[in-house]
Amino acid sequence: MSWQTILAIGSGGFIGAVLRAYFNGLISHRVPHDLPFGTLGVNLIGSFIMGILVAYFMYTTIFSLHAKSFLSTGILGALTTYSTFAIESFLLLEGGHIFLAMANISLNAFGTIFMAGGGFYIAKFFLK
Repeated sequence: MSWQTILAIGSGGFIGAVLRAYFNGLISHRVPHDLPFGTLGVNLIGSFIMGILVAYFMYTTIFSLHAKSFLSTGILGALTTYSTFAIESFLLLEGGHIFLAMANISLNAFGTIFMAGGGFYIAKFFLK
């Protein structure tokens, strides 16, 4: 891996991590909840955007390898937050909130796949 690719991923990761903290806090502050909607929100939005980007990467040639790395591995890799989802789900289970834990796991697992596919097919529709 070249130093340019590493720099692209690292700078994208910085932006994605800041965006995750901002949007997670924004959603958590505005939506009172027991379920961690902030994490769910960034995972759903990030998955949707990833679907769009993958379609763009497949159907256009406007993005360089460095731009692809910056956007997907960098920004979206840091924006979506599987480790936070995992610990929040564990803590819900540990606290005896079985239903909330299962809802959180299901919404994140299936919702992110649905959103990634939705983003992909929407972008594919407009790119073909």
